[in-house]
Amino acid sequence: MNVTVTVNGKPYTRDVEPRLLLVHFLREDLGLTGTHVGCDTSQCGACTVHLNGDAVKSCTLLAVQADGMDVTTIEGIGTPAALHPLQTGFWEEHGLQCGFCTPGMIMSSAELLKHNPSPSEEDIRLHLEGNYCRCTGYHNIVRAVQHAAGMMAGQERREAVEAADD
Repeated sequence: MNVTVTVNGKPYTRDVEPRLLLVHFLREDLGLTGTHVGCDTSQCGACTVHLNGDAVKSCTLLAVQADGMDVTTIEGIGTPAALHPLQTGFWEEHGLQCGFCTPGMIMSSAELLKHNPSPSEEDIRLHLEGNYCRCTGYHNIVRAVQHAAGMMAGQERREAVEAADD
């Protein structure tokens, strides 16, 4: 089947098997290996991406279900030269150890911060229940999300002041 998907702002058209999972399409057909395959049962969240702006587990969707949609992967939210505040937060607050779960944690957290720019520790922990980390114990992950929320709030304040000055 022919599938056309916009991934990280770039359109792709591919002929795919109807049963191909979105996670495998991203990794194998497009070479975007930041989205990880952890459990194949939607339990771990390592495969989390944004589909039309909402966090989804890409191991539970077929590539053909994403036809005509926008997909954002971890490669699409920041660059090495301009990290997303969540990427900076995970770096500065030591929110990762092995790093396997980190892309999914960041993608899930980005959705949280989109809807709740100032989450409590409990809000963060509840939102990340669908993401499993085997290394960290979550304390630094929560701190990383809080750090990013603060960075993003500061950026919004700076932009508001600059707009008022114009």
